[in-house]
Amino acid sequence: MRALSAIAVLGCGALFGLGLSVATMVKPEVVLDFLLFRDLGLLLVLGGAVMVALLAYQLGPRLLRRPLLEPHFHRHASALNGRTLLGAALFGVGWGMTGVCPGPAIAGLGVGNWPLLFALAGIAAGAYVQGRWFPPRREGED
Repeated sequence: MRALSAIAVLGCGALFGLGLSVATMVKPEVVLDFLLFRDLGLLLVLGGAVMVALLAYQLGPRLLRRPLLEPHFHRHASALNGRTLLGAALFGVGWGMTGVCPGPAIAGLGVGNWPLLFALAGIAAGAYVQGRWFPPRREGED
């Protein structure tokens, strides 16, 4: 990775973490209140994030000949299959039980919420198990 790309990734990650902190998504109790429909303030955060991503993905390739730090735009082919649905369900159950999502958990460490280390250890263990026993399928496999 080139130095400029690494600096851009670090800057974007820091900005993302700051946004999560300002939105209080680094506090699992706030996320759980949202998931239980007690406090819908995070709905504004979600809507804002969707709008920014939608604009970036729709307008970026139309307004720029190429990305700022890459030679060309990439396509990421995705498939809606059983593995995707199972993974989404497991992620949703874990998020609903704990109020912890990987991005906010890492940002939460930055504000001193150290108990999130336990959640991150569980996330890492799940990622290890998935990668070790359920490797990605090659193109054409179902």
